[in-house]
Amino acid sequence: MKKFINNIKKYYKYAIYSAKAELKSEVADSYLNWLWWIIEPLCFMLIYTFVFGVVFENNEKYFASFVFIGLSAWEFFNRMITGSVKLIINNRDLVTKVYIPKYILLLSKSFTYLFKLGISVLICIVLMLFQHVPFTWTMLLAIPIFVVLYILSFGAGMILMHFGVTLNDLANLTNIGLRMVFYLSGVFFDIKSRLKQHPKLVTLLLKVNPVAFLMSELRSVLLYNRLPNFLILGIWLVIGLLLCMIGVHVIHKNENSYAKVI
Repeated sequence: MKKFINNIKKYYKYAIYSAKAELKSEVADSYLNWLWWIIEPLCFMLIYTFVFGVVFENNEKYFASFVFIGLSAWEFFNRMITGSVKLIINNRDLVTKVYIPKYILLLSKSFTYLFKLGISVLICIVLMLFQHVPFTWTMLLAIPIFVVLYILSFGAGMILMHFGVTLNDLANLTNIGLRMVFYLSGVFFDIKSRLKQHPKLVTLLLKVNPVAFLMSELRSVLLYNRLPNFLILGIWLVIGLLLCMIGVHVIHKNENSYAKVI
């Protein structure tokens, strides 16, 4: 981990520069430019709000904000996981010609995803004001929840990034797995109220699925003035740190062979 920390200090400026360059390239040829970063999440929120709030008559309090919080958390996790699988292969020229710790590539990607998450959070605040959600101090507890989400995503992403070099089918398997997790995470419904007749299933979904748990806790602190489950949150933090340690170890051990494989 000492080598990991030293490499972060050494290459973080490159990661920031690379993230800025990628963000600029995304909107370089677009007439609406950076407005797409606002339009895209808003459109998805409106679609899900209409379908599940109007068509399926979901009576969840502050439903638009409820959906947007879930989408914001999911999109960050989804981007981190899908973006990591073929990250080394997609940066073949850089990997084969210049030495750079491979997790710096994921760190750079994560900065672009964090930027978009930040925009989503700002939109969510405006939406909550529009819906007259009471603002309380418990909302500050969303910060450690987002930190756990980042650590879990980064740790899992590093491991997938390593195996994505040699397993060609991993990207397809990951997409299938993510689609299943999406529908089991309660992005547009409350797991506790929808499945209240199946308490064991609720416990399974909220405690075994970290995305569902973190999504539920974000809604609790941001919308309903409830304290998060610190015990479960701490457990997922430890698991996320272990994933990061495993990912760092695996990449340090194998990164010299990546150039030969790709």
